[in-house]
Amino acid sequence: MKLKLFLFFFLFTSITIFSQKKNIIISGKITDSLSTVKNAHIINLKNRQGTFSSDDGTFRIFVSIGDSLQISSIQHITKKIVIDEKIIADKTINVKLGATTYVLDEFDLKRHNLFGRLGIDINDVRNNKKDSLLRRTMDFSKVNMKVVEADDYIDKRVRPPINNTDPTAAFAGAGATAIMPFRYSEKLWALRKELARKKAFPYKIMSELGEKFFFEELKIPIEKYFHFLDYCNPLGIEKLHKEKNLLEIIKIFRQESIDYLKIIKKE
Repeated sequence: MKLKLFLFFFLFTSITIFSQKKNIIISGKITDSLSTVKNAHIINLKNRQGTFSSDDGTFRIFVSIGDSLQISSIQHITKKIVIDEKIIADKTINVKLGATTYVLDEFDLKRHNLFGRLGIDINDVRNNKKDSLLRRTMDFSKVNMKVVEADDYIDKRVRPPINNTDPTAAFAGAGATAIMPFRYSEKLWALRKELARKKAFPYKIMSELGEKFFFEELKIPIEKYFHFLDYCNPLGIEKLHKEKNLLEIIKIFRQESIDYLKIIKKE
């Protein structure tokens, strides 16, 4: 009898531990004191998988009990959240970030003897030598503004000299190319945008096709989800997703899942 109870307790404990370590997908939303936070970086510190929040502050990510999520964003304080049983049960999480406050190390506070009365304050304010010289130079009080000067006379019979200088002569031999200070900025931003799109692809395709399609219909193990996408990636699924051709992607997933399941069973 004691042996049966021991075996039952051992099996129950093993199942509980296994279920706790099982990965699931949770959804979340990131906000601050004003509105939602977009383009925030969310990373699972345990498995090093990450994603970004969308324009409305939402995101989806794989987690298990005990994992730590690090949420960071420009102008916000980085926050860490430990995944517990409540988050796993709700499959959702709301994160509120605090704004970063910049504090000056030191500043100079200068006293003055101003009273707030214009007539008194003008006499007490020290004159700057440069301002005095400029005021003296720009003093037009002694100029007689009533004197009318004649217009400048232009002799229309005299032709202006002809300029035979080639304006492009100074650039002779320079060639057709020019060095621009931001020559590679467009390529750099395009590369960053492409990398961000590749990181977000697994979560977007999961959101569009649903968990039931991958884990129930195709019977892909949840821990092999990213590996299955890498397996199908040479067939151009990311390009098809960019072209919004979901029907062709579904066709590829259904065909390739058969061979993929056979391969992982052999392993």
